[in-house]
Amino acid sequence: METVNALQLRQSLGRVLQRLKRTGRPILLEKDRKPAAVIISLEDYRKRFVDVEVDRLRVEMVERIKGAEIELPRGLSSLDLLRELRGEERR
Repeated sequence: METVNALQLRQSLGRVLQRLKRTGRPILLEKDRKPAAVIISLEDYRKRFVDVEVDRLRVEMVERIKGAEIELPRGLSSLDLLRELRGEERR
């Protein structure tokens, strides 16, 4: 992993970001010669954090839906209910 110190980052942020974009590899940021942070690409951030959170919320919502006991009126299927909720016409 490449490293950059805080002074280098302040002086050449543009170059550091170009390097990140070109290689796609994380860059370790050091402060006082100690690891302080990691700079990652937006794509990596989305894959590792945002998408993971969205997937977790999706699974949680599906479990809540599965756990809900909804009694449908006679002659109304769950598909009909979904269409009604979306504002679609019944077939």
